[in-house]
Formats: sequence, structure tokens, C-alpha cells
Amino acid sequence: MNEQFSKKSEAWSARFSEPVSDLVKRYTASVFFDHRLASVDIQGSLAHAEMLAHQKIISAQDYADIQRGMAQIQSEIADGKFEWLLDLEDVHLNIEKRLTELVGDAGKRLHTGRSRNDQVATDIRLYLRAAIDDIAALLRALRVALVDLAEKNADTILPGFTHMQVAQPVTFGHHILAYVEMFGRDAERMADCRKRVNRLPLGSAALAGTTFPIDRERVAKTLGFEDVCHNSLDAVSDRDFAIEFCAASALIMTHISRLSEELVIWMSPRVGFIDIADRFCTGSSIMPQKKNPDVPELARGKTGRVNGHLVALLTLMKAQPLAYNKDNQEDKEPLFDTVDTVIDTLRIFADMAGGITVKPAPMRQAALQGYATATDLADYLVKKGLPFRDAHEAVAHAVRACEQRGCDLAELSTEELRQFSELIGPDVHQVLTLEGSVAARDHVGGTAPEQVRLAIQRVRNLLA
Repeated sequence: MNEQFSKKSEAWSARFSEPVSDLVKRYTASVFFDHRLASVDIQGSLAHAEMLAHQKIISAQDYADIQRGMAQIQSEIADGKFEWLLDLEDVHLNIEKRLTELVGDAGKRLHTGRSRNDQVATDIRLYLRAAIDDIAALLRALRVALVDLAEKNADTILPGFTHMQVAQPVTFGHHILAYVEMFGRDAERMADCRKRVNRLPLGSAALAGTTFPIDRERVAKTLGFEDVCHNSLDAVSDRDFAIEFCAASALIMTHISRLSEELVIWMSPRVGFIDIADRFCTGSSIMPQKKNPDVPELARGKTGRVNGHLVALLTLMKAQPLAYNKDNQEDKEPLFDTVDTVIDTLRIFADMAGGITVKPAPMRQAALQGYATATDLADYLVKKGLPFRDAHEAVAHAVRACEQRGCDLAELSTEELRQFSELIGPDVHQVLTLEGSVAARDHVGGTAPEQVRLAIQRVRNLLA
């Protein structure tokens, strides 16, 4: 029997009158990318075997042999000595064949009560669950690094922009905390996605369940799943969890890309707000003065890559009838690359955040351009009793006058400002300073330095 298996490597070979062509083997094989599932495939198989033995579907000796064989296979894979065979198509059949070589019939009995359909669905969920945990830890590390940067710059003033035009003064700490909020939502989404990933499909077999007296809840408990999938047809064909993960990943990369865009702009000599540590930059092959922010630029580009994987998975699933179809083999490469891209990006950004040098002087100078305190003057007039729309109009006239004279609002004397409203008094210049502007926004979510420090403490408490 062992000799027959080694000669006919395909699990279904007795059904066919001619072998699969080499071209088809290469076209349909997944072993060259799904071999990364080997550890979780072994983990799932051991839990399945333990359940089969507990239910007396296989013997205790078979289970012991399976354990012994799987331990050797794990060692061979870890040492790079395991031979992956194209003829065996995927990670599952490669491991099963090797197991049978090592322990004989016990290896053949392992597949009792399951199919590759529910096996691979289980493997992907185990793999993705671990990836989500890694991403959650990296999101936390990035948020900590950004909070540290914000705390150092709770009082540093720069212009806030809308439409890329100077709008109002904000603190750099407040600006950076906006990204801390974004990545916080990303962490929440990943945690929520994990709940739906963490459901066990094993036991659904090919599509209809199995005639053997299995205990799915036992396997779920062994593998740390919170629940089982409750419909066998859905369990083997569902890839919603993978799509949901890619959607959450696309949002992470979108936030990374927005931050990257600002880092690139801020580092430009024409802006000069920050510098990024040399280890994250490269030079030019022809221009010796260049220091290029390659990491943020490349991360901005990789966002499109992850977005593309999300669209690929949505397209993959859009017209599939129940239950499992070979199309689903195409889920793995986009999913694996999404995991790799997000993990690598978060890891390097958490490190890079600690290598950002802030330049307060250019930030302050930029905040003095564009009449950033105009809204403060309008608010001042409203507090004096002028309706906001009238205050808005009065300040617009003042700004126009300043543009013609080439000066800032704060450079006008009290008497000059009174030309635009008689409600203006000597106290007006208190609200026209950059420090006065940011300090006045002293409420939850505001840019006042005191609020920035309170927000930082709140985040640190959440991350503790």
C-alpha cells in the first residue's frame, strides 16, 4: 500500500486514466506559496488527530504515531531539509505524504472526517489570526512612537491646512495625535476582524459535513477558536474574513500613505519642517546633495499594492456558487502579500517615527504666513457682540488690507484694526498671537498644549 501511494502521488489518481500534464501541474500547484502554512497545517492536523483518538475513530497508537511523525516533519521544515514536491500540488498533500512515509497507515488515517476544503480554510484562519496579533502589536508600537513624538512637541506651533492653504495655527503634537487616532481605529478594526477569523471550519469536510462522530467543539477549544462555523457549505467557501482583513489592511496603508505624504512634504527643503534619520533615506546616483525620503515614498506606493489585493479578493469571490471552487486557491498570494506588506511597513514606520527631527523655527515662520489667526479675530468680535457673519466680513476686509500692505494682522495697530470694527480694543493683540490662538482652543479634542498633554496621557493609559 505504501508502494502504491509513492507511485501515484495524486490523492485522486485511481479515478483518472491518464496523468495530469506537467503544464497543468505547474498551473494548478500552490505548494510554492502555500508552504508557509506548514506550521498551522500541522497544528490543525494534530488537533484533528487528538479529537479522532478521543472519539475512538482512530486508535491511541495511531495518534501517537501521528504526533511522532509530525514532530519530525516540523524539524525537517525548520532545518530546511523538507522536500516540497510539485507533483503533490499543495502543502497539505506534501505533509500527508511525508507523514505516511514516516508512520505508515496512521498517516493515511489522519484525513478521516475532513477534506482539504475545510483543512485549508482552517489553516488560513490560524495563519491570519497570528498575523492579526502581530499587526496589533506593531500598531501599538507605532502609536507609542508617535505619542512620544507628540509629547516632545506639545507646544511646537505649525500652520494647520485646509485645501493645502494656511488655515489656523495648531501644535505639532496635536497634528501627530491625529495619526495616533487613525491607527487606533485600525487596531479596533483588526480586533473586530479577529473575532470573525477565529471560527473553526474544520469538520465541515468537503461541503456537507461527515458521517463520523466528530467533536468540532473539542477541536475548536484545542486550537483556541471562539466558535465553530455553523454551516458546512459556508464554512468551506467563505473568504469574507480574508476580504475583511484586506479591507482593514487597506485602511492601515491609507493612513500610512497620508502620513507619508506629509513627511515627504515636510522634509522638502522648501518647507523644512522635519528631517528623517539617514538610515531611512537614500541619495542620488548623480546629484550628491540629495537626501531622498525613500521609505515614506515607497510606503505610499505600496498602499496601491494592498488596495489591489483587496479588489482582487472581492473579484475572486463575486461570482462563485456554493461551495468550494478551485478559484479559491487564488486567495492566498494576495492575502500573504498583504500580511507581509503591512507588517514590514508598520515595523519600519515605528522605527522611523523615533528618527524624526522636528524643526520648530520653520514651522513657526510658516504659521505666520497666510493670516492663520484671522478666525481668532472673528471669534474675538463675536465675543464682543457682533454676529458671526458680520465678524467674518469685517475680518475679510482686514485681511485684504494686510495683503495690500504686505503685513500680518498682528502687525496692525489697534487703531488700524478699529477701521474694520469699533468693537476692537487694546486686548485684541492677545488673540492674534500664535500662542494665544492655540491656547484658546482648550477643550477636549482641541489643539491647546494642555489638551495635547491630556490626550497623550489618555492614549498612554489605553496602551498600558
